[in-house]
Amino acid sequence: MMAPRSRWALAALLAVLALLFAAWFRDDPRYLQALAVFALPPLLLMAGVLLGSRVAAFWSGVFGLGWFCHGVMVGWERAAGRGYALAEVALALAIIVAASWPGLSARFGRRGQGGATD
Repeated sequence: MMAPRSRWALAALLAVLALLFAAWFRDDPRYLQALAVFALPPLLLMAGVLLGSRVAAFWSGVFGLGWFCHGVMVGWERAAGRGYALAEVALALAIIVAASWPGLSARFGRRGQGGATD
C-alpha cells in the first residue's frame, strides 16, 4: 500500500498531466478524441491511485515512460509545441519517481525507519 503522501502526490501529478493535455489540444478540431487518447488515461489512473490500487500506481509509472518518450519526440520535432512537450517530459519524470518512491524507500531506506529487512 502506498503511503498517503505518495498517493496524493502521484494523483496530483496525474491530474496536472491531464490538464496539460487538455490545454495542449484545446484548438485541435478533434478535441474530444484527443482528450480520450491523452487526458483520459491519466484521469483513470488518478482515480485508481486515489482508491489505493497498487496496480494503478504501477501502470502510472509504466505509462510515464511512454509520456516521457512522447514529450521528447514532440519537443524534438515541433518548435510550436515545445513548451507543452517539455512540461510533459517533466511531469512524466515526476510521475515515474512518485510511482516508484514507495518501493525505492522500502528497498533503500534506513533500517529501523520503515525500511524493508532482508
